[in-house]
Amino acid sequence: MKLFNRKAPRQEPEPETHGAVGLDSGRAELVLNRLQLLITRKLDGLLQGDYLGLLPGPGTEAGESREYRPGDDVRRMDWPVTARTTMPHVRQTTADRELETWMAIDVSASLDFGTAKYLKRDLALAAAAAVTHLTVRGGNRIGAVVGTSAAITRMPARPGRKDAQGLLRSIARIEPRAGRASLGELVDALNRPPRRRGQAVVISDFMTPVDEWARPLRKLGVRHDLLVVEIVDPRELELPDVGVMVFADPETGRVHEVQTADPVLRAKYAHAAATQRAEIASAVRAAGAAHLRLRTDSDWLIDIVRFVAAQRHARTRGTAR
Repeated sequence: MKLFNRKAPRQEPEPETHGAVGLDSGRAELVLNRLQLLITRKLDGLLQGDYLGLLPGPGTEAGESREYRPGDDVRRMDWPVTARTTMPHVRQTTADRELETWMAIDVSASLDFGTAKYLKRDLALAAAAAVTHLTVRGGNRIGAVVGTSAAITRMPARPGRKDAQGLLRSIARIEPRAGRASLGELVDALNRPPRRRGQAVVISDFMTPVDEWARPLRKLGVRHDLLVVEIVDPRELELPDVGVMVFADPETGRVHEVQTADPVLRAKYAHAAATQRAEIASAVRAAGAAHLRLRTDSDWLIDIVRFVAAQRHARTRGTAR
């Protein structure tokens, strides 16, 4: 895995693929320490507040009631007050002092790809670190399930920064395998065993059929505040006009030569990619999840800050996320 200040090649337009290897102990410490500094000094400083999180929400403990506003979650309707006042009311909730967060992290071989500043695997680890460091405070617990093509690894939820850092080390050291993890099974692993309402985070590039994971994601969103982090590389959205390019599938090893000088081919590729991403976004909305897209050619810190600011603005206005 590359460190987070990796530069894109200056004169080499072809996409790069990198070997699927996990981090050794020294490399894991270096990367995670750098991430911790970035998050706690920069991101934490930009997102002021005692209880920070990537998905600031109302919590689950019952509070006061207020009149219903368009966009409010109908699952929080306060029917007794509504009946007494003949006006629709919703029950406000207060933040739990001990929040349990679970992450489902896809580390399929397709994440060992990047043509800009980062690998997609870099951003997956950065997203996991951001979720961890911004939620594990005040006794909050965080755990994870990590999926490869070989198995799904479950890491129990524990409180405290020391255990959180240990969780991130374990995630960073997992070696990806050739092939693709079943994203549907990975998401469903957060549904079993049933847990009290909390926060769930799914991190993946979603390079798999939507039908495989859409239903488990909807099921997860019924019970938990849900955040979906989608990792995208610009070459997955459109092809540059650079002549013949050789593509290698990191999951199967198959190699294809593509003539990118063909404008019709580039247009078809861009249209298919846009359709795929639209289907992903539609499935995420259907699950009632917040959707954060991180690109390998963007500043992920700024993207996270903008996302949290938008979430807080929507909450303040009483609109749905």
